[in-house]
Amino acid sequence: MNIIVLGPPGSGKGTYSSRVCSRLGIAHISTGDMLREEVRKGTSLGKMADEYMRKGLLVPDRLVINMLKERLKRSDCRKGFILDGFPRTIEQAKSLQAITAIDAVINLVIPDDIVIRKISARRVCNSCGDIYNIADIVFGKNREYRLPPQMPKKSGVCDKCGGGLVQRKDDSVQIVKERLQVYKKQTEPLIEHYTKKGLMQDVEVTGPPEIMVPKILKALKGL
Repeated sequence: MNIIVLGPPGSGKGTYSSRVCSRLGIAHISTGDMLREEVRKGTSLGKMADEYMRKGLLVPDRLVINMLKERLKRSDCRKGFILDGFPRTIEQAKSLQAITAIDAVINLVIPDDIVIRKISARRVCNSCGDIYNIADIVFGKNREYRLPPQMPKKSGVCDKCGGGLVQRKDDSVQIVKERLQVYKKQTEPLIEHYTKKGLMQDVEVTGPPEIMVPKILKALKGL
């Protein structure tokens, strides 16, 4: 099964996708991770992408698509994959359609104010990149939804490597608001595109992975 997971920044795409993949026995493909891996390995595609990334520019769609073509050839994609972070535009969706079929699209739905609170509370290890969150968010009309904190065992210190935890500059409230506006502008046409194809299902973000993973699996069965 080939799946796309859409959702605004901070909606939990990576967290939920990785857990759903382990349940389904398919590959989790994050385009951000994929780019960083190609750069680390020093491949020809990675070197070209690195030139753009060093200048703070977006990596052109053609390079991302070529990397994705190579990634899909790996053995862990034989039974399918979940794409996390791609496509983000109609043009990318059309390019993706030219190289592989998509069976289902999950759209994670979460209120903007919750996204802002969640991302602004994110803390990242400055050594290994492990992610934590210091917010304990309760929301809903009857306070029925909860996104609990993901705290380190020792305040300000990464459990994994002992590095220091920091707030990234792009996780500030103002920048998160700007990222949300860009996401909506880019993704609303994409949501309509996949809805018309009968491939998309909205899934409300209402809790931690132990709640969300069964909801996503149920939505996939429906599709």
